[in-house]
Amino acid sequence: MKKIFMFSFIGWISILSQVLVSCTQQVKPVVLTISAGASLKSSMEEIKELYTQQKPKVNIMYKFSSSGSHQKAIEEGAKVDIYMTAGSQFMDDLQSKGFVIDDTRKNFLKNRIILIAPKNATGISKFKDLTDNKIKKVAISNPATGSSGKYAEEILQFFGILEQVKPKFVFTKAGTDIVSLLKKENANAGIIYATDAIKVNEIKIVAIAPENSHSPITYTVAVLKASKNIPEAKEFVQFLQSDRAGSVFVKYGFAIFIDQATQ
Repeated sequence: MKKIFMFSFIGWISILSQVLVSCTQQVKPVVLTISAGASLKSSMEEIKELYTQQKPKVNIMYKFSSSGSHQKAIEEGAKVDIYMTAGSQFMDDLQSKGFVIDDTRKNFLKNRIILIAPKNATGISKFKDLTDNKIKKVAISNPATGSSGKYAEEILQFFGILEQVKPKFVFTKAGTDIVSLLKKENANAGIIYATDAIKVNEIKIVAIAPENSHSPITYTVAVLKASKNIPEAKEFVQFLQSDRAGSVFVKYGFAIFIDQATQ
């Protein structure tokens, strides 16, 4: 009888231990690492607050930089769950090399490109004014790594002034760096995403680039094959397309991408 009792007791202890281990594993938080373009920083920080309220067991860690820098890091083995970029070039490259889970790639936002100048600047009211001798320095993000710089070159090519303006280029890593240059009057003009100028009083918007002057500015997101948290990453991508997330993006000047093929 004692042996039976001891066996039962030990059995229950074993089962209880397994249950406790299982519970510990279930409450272990998931950390999602997200590489995103610098233009998304303000909106994504607010979305992080909303999402973690809804999913308290998910921690979000952002890496904000130029899209090209993220692409290079991912190709070199950076541990990233989700990649978000403006424009398709960098995402296309990663997808063609097999880094992306194809059916998780989604277009979700749109943006505009604007010409800015210091608040008190005169003699500049349109893109073609960048050829004026008074304009010595024009700040853009590096086209090799920053998508807004690529669009800037397309726009200047559209107006037929790219070769004239090129010698004036001052390259930066992100649009926020361009704003800083103009605040300090270390550049006479800059070409950035419209969202980078939100709530910045020290600069003025001089012109908005016509949409037909550059390739479409569509923000795209995807889960990477190397992710260790694919189910949770997919849920976050789905949340980005929700009305709740959409209201945050609109607040920061983005337009919601609407897939015309589904209309």
